[in-house]
Amino acid sequence: MRILVTGATGTLGGALVPALLKAGHEVRALSRAKRDDRGNVEWMWGDLISGNGVKEAVRDVDAIAHLATSGRNGRGAVDVPGTRTLLILARSAGVPHVLFTSMVGADRAAHGHLRHKLEAERLVAESGLGWTILRCTPFHQWLHRRLDGFAALPALPVDRSLPWQPVHTGEVAARAAALLSAAPAGREIEYGGPQILNTGDLVKDWLSASGLRRPCVSVRYPGRLYAAQRAGDLTTDALPKGEITWHDYLLPPPPVLSDDFATEHTASPTSPATQPEQDPDLRVYGGDEGYERPTRS
Repeated sequence: MRILVTGATGTLGGALVPALLKAGHEVRALSRAKRDDRGNVEWMWGDLISGNGVKEAVRDVDAIAHLATSGRNGRGAVDVPGTRTLLILARSAGVPHVLFTSMVGADRAAHGHLRHKLEAERLVAESGLGWTILRCTPFHQWLHRRLDGFAALPALPVDRSLPWQPVHTGEVAARAAALLSAAPAGREIEYGGPQILNTGDLVKDWLSASGLRRPCVSVRYPGRLYAAQRAGDLTTDALPKGEITWHDYLLPPPPVLSDDFATEHTASPTSPATQPEQDPDLRVYGGDEGYERPTRS
């Protein structure tokens, strides 16, 4: 199959592209920056907001993995208008399957960026195309970056009442690749990490892995989205789940020796070697969805 990936330069895209190649698919990647083809990936220039280049990108593909997102501060410019443009052009091109990545809880807590995700889900489901919606919990990698942003603070604001169910992007990519290889599901599928932790446990493991010592100040994050998270609306008991825990992501266990040389010398899903490259598209089309830094708004 030839599969178009939007958001290919983002956190999830950087894991999905190699997963699709490994599964034997041809990959066409959409980028807002002009790129040369490399690593068996056909790079296409295009902008979902303006629509420029998208018609050419969707031509002659068997499926679309739509990972591109406006992010937390993008006001839905990609999630809603961009998704609408993509679907119109995909329908004109006769694309049989669109997989859209959303977030667990979008249907139960449509606040902030989740409201845009839910609206994009509706567009996908009503597009007339074969469709699959994959709702995920927050990525290990996203949480790690968010916590790194607090590293310079003398104390960390921690709301221990919030449950988190982080999942590894490598495992989400494997799930998405399997769904793309199958027929359109025509439904929403949830996928989360193997364990539910509170913010205190997340921060404790992160501090330990980072070699930092910081006092943690108990706070209660305000806002409707945090209230929904506190009520458990952003976690899932759907099966299957991911297997890589937050602790094992931060501190990967040593590899098990094997007689298979290739197995021994393949980077683990948590290895820095398998993490996506830094890219200027990351902030706009990165597939990095998550939660806002606590504010008083």
